[in-house]
Amino acid sequence: MAGNVLELNKDNFEEEVLKSDKPVVVDFWATWCMPCKMLVPIVEEIANEYKGKYKIAKLNIDDAMDVATNLTVMNIPTLIFFSNGKEVARMVGAASKRDIIKKIEEAFV
Repeated sequence: MAGNVLELNKDNFEEEVLKSDKPVVVDFWATWCMPCKMLVPIVEEIANEYKGKYKIAKLNIDDAMDVATNLTVMNIPTLIFFSNGKEVARMVGAASKRDIIKKIEEAFV
């Protein structure tokens, strides 16, 4: 992943997301998922714009199926918004940058 997008895995998920002192947006994706690939530049732009305010992260479900299963991620891409270690919102499917930013602003008020 590029720049300000945090790469998550099963070993760092709890520390980086559930114990984070900042709100976190996690993009659940896979390399074989075309809609996921469409989100890559959007997620990177958002990570750059919100650097320092929120954590923007990606988790490859093929490498961390247990995490995805525990969070009931049934389809990808799925964006889950966490605040104080709890899920506060979720988006399933490819979305525009505008829609993702709107959801961030709603979820992290």
